[in-house]
Amino acid sequence: MIPPQAIIILMLLLMFLKIPVFISVLFAASIYFLSHSVPNLLLVQRFVAGIESIPLLAIPFFVGMGVFMNRSGITRRIMAFASVCVGHMAGGLAQVNILVSTLMGGISGSNLADAAMEAKMLVPEMRKNGYSNEFSSVVTAFSSLITPLIPPGIGMIMYASVTGVSVGKLFVGGLTIGFVLCVMEMVLTVVISKQRGYKSIRTSWVTGKEFFHALQGAIIPLLMPIIIIGGVRIGAFTASEAGAVGIFIAIILGFAYKEMTFENLKEGFKETVISSATILCIIGAANALSWTLTKEQVPQHLTQWIVGLVSNKYIFLFLINIFLLILGMLIEGNAITIVVAPLLFPLANTFGIDPIHFAMIFIYNLAIGALSPPMGTVMYVTCGVTGCKIADFIKESIIWFIVLLALMFVITYVPIISTFFVNLIY
Repeated sequence: MIPPQAIIILMLLLMFLKIPVFISVLFAASIYFLSHSVPNLLLVQRFVAGIESIPLLAIPFFVGMGVFMNRSGITRRIMAFASVCVGHMAGGLAQVNILVSTLMGGISGSNLADAAMEAKMLVPEMRKNGYSNEFSSVVTAFSSLITPLIPPGIGMIMYASVTGVSVGKLFVGGLTIGFVLCVMEMVLTVVISKQRGYKSIRTSWVTGKEFFHALQGAIIPLLMPIIIIGGVRIGAFTASEAGAVGIFIAIILGFAYKEMTFENLKEGFKETVISSATILCIIGAANALSWTLTKEQVPQHLTQWIVGLVSNKYIFLFLINIFLLILGMLIEGNAITIVVAPLLFPLANTFGIDPIHFAMIFIYNLAIGALSPPMGTVMYVTCGVTGCKIADFIKESIIWFIVLLALMFVITYVPIISTFFVNLIY
């Protein structure tokens, strides 16, 4: 019989070797079932049971919402609105880049989608205006970190599905963290831009007429996070139904703007199905693996070991930060959420840590991991589009990492940042 520890190590090794996450997790689970003479049919049942969950309906709906929002001409209108709002600041185009990521968080929900989109649309324009390629790439990658923290971040939905934490509360908590991160990145951009002479794209502050003209085209997308959180909070619809409402609004807007065609509609549904299937296959495989860990009482043993080793919750949080940062550098974030979150969540409860506070720490750490070498997916996607050398990207990003790590410790040890508005609203 192969012990569960060996199964986990095998899974992590396969992921490190860049074997697709779904295959890595399912293969590890299969090895356990075969070595313990468990009926193969049970493996299939656990896989199917993992995706037969009403809360998981939110994933294809919110993925679809992001797809159709991007195909309906809304992205361009949001960029125009962002230019009007922050174009007068030092490093105007870089500021637009950051604000667009913040506003697009309520639409795409994916940092990879956001980074790829802005790398294609904004970085060439930044280079034309005198920004270095490495700075443009770093701003694009690091601003995309904001996206999964703004409702309806896919990472928050997945975390909620495996831990049972309220999706609505996670959305509210993430909104606060995303806003704080946006402000910090803008301040850092002003400092760097003034040092390097990166100019604004406007010579004066926006007038009321210009502001409201730009707002007209972006008002409905900008209201999406409010519609989602508000609708879930008052019980008008569930989190899953909120995604369906978002898809409906996106399609209507696309046709209203005369930028959505029936061919576009067909391609959008195809993209939604493929993206959703990828995520759900990982979840199904992870559920089979989780069953094996539960059967072997791994969570209980881990809890007893850590509680016996660490008695102070502040030291526990420090160690969790280090652990998640390292794990995030090596493995894709969704896989970590599905496999690791169910193990760490009970531990956090043991130490009396607020569930929303711990969720924000968890999600924020994984977002940093997506930017970090050697496996940082957002870094590779951005540099792949912009042509920036990885070495130049890493050198340019050092000060940005320092800022992100400083905020990580603030989020960790000042829980009110994550929980204030959650407690106020709920």
